[in-house]
Amino acid sequence: MFILQLSLIGLCLALIPLSWAWLRSGADQFGKLVWVSTVLTFDLVLFGSFTRLTDSGLGCPDWPGCYGTASPFIAHEAIRAAQALLPSGPVTMTKAWIEMIHRYLALALGVLMIAQVVMAWCKRKSLLVSPWWPVALLALVCVQGAFGAWTVTLKLQPLIVTIHLLLGLTLLGGLARLAMSCAPAPMLAPAAARWQWAVWVGLVLLVLQIALGGWVSANYAVLACPDFPTCHGAWLPPMDFAQGFQLWRSLGQTKAGDFITPDALVAIHWTHRTFALGVSVWLLGLGLQLRQFAALRSLAYGLIALVVLQCLTGLANIVLQWPLLIALVHNGGAAVLLLLLIMLNYRIVISRQGMR
Repeated sequence: MFILQLSLIGLCLALIPLSWAWLRSGADQFGKLVWVSTVLTFDLVLFGSFTRLTDSGLGCPDWPGCYGTASPFIAHEAIRAAQALLPSGPVTMTKAWIEMIHRYLALALGVLMIAQVVMAWCKRKSLLVSPWWPVALLALVCVQGAFGAWTVTLKLQPLIVTIHLLLGLTLLGGLARLAMSCAPAPMLAPAAARWQWAVWVGLVLLVLQIALGGWVSANYAVLACPDFPTCHGAWLPPMDFAQGFQLWRSLGQTKAGDFITPDALVAIHWTHRTFALGVSVWLLGLGLQLRQFAALRSLAYGLIALVVLQCLTGLANIVLQWPLLIALVHNGGAAVLLLLLIMLNYRIVISRQGMR
């Protein structure tokens, strides 16, 4: 019964963006729906970060509902009992609501993705994209939902949490790419095409850095190095890479079941910090080179500004002891950086195809 209630909640939430897209008559109706889904996915990624940063990932320790119900309102007695049993534990009424709102938004996105598939096949003769693309993205949503369930049932296992983040960003990038494909793109100067390889390298580096950032966050290693630019006063502090990057293990533990050492957390943090330097240099250089092309200038300046913002917020997370707002901005900035690089790559690819 509560599954039906959850489905109705997701449907009701999805009706608002669905109604807006449906009222957009004309050839761009499908594109509007995809853009709305992209925005909701970005919000969902950001709210997922908020859920993790507020330690609300186990606010409802079962899935997909909350103590077998569709709402913390209904489950309030079980939540209060769990909180009374362990006041410092992961279950509180506030955390339960944060977790369930995240799930409600995910359900609404699922409804939008189903609507995309239906609309794509109904309008397949007039669309500029293959209707199989929305089908692939819907399948990705289902996989993402499975990892969301495992995040809870496996008690925030770092590898599952990190993959869950990466799949969410993959979905965000895929939706943005689909949305851009629904409308013609401006042509670029032929010289811009020679920078496609550099954009691809930047995209790969950024994805690796996001994966490292997800691993830092999933292991709560943000404050493993409390100073900057050194770590515990040393440029090369004691580190345990083997333990820190042991993938299949429980949160805070080694594969053998022992507590993870501080040196392992330092290794995780130091790797993310060091790799960020190389990624930042590459992306800043890329932005400076691409600003020479008028059609890419705004994206290039946006890339430069976001790299600077990421460096500043990353530093602030250390110096200011990981404040929630700055941590959210840092996570959101990484998602926007990903979108910018995808947009740059798309613009260049379209221009190269137009030159053939």
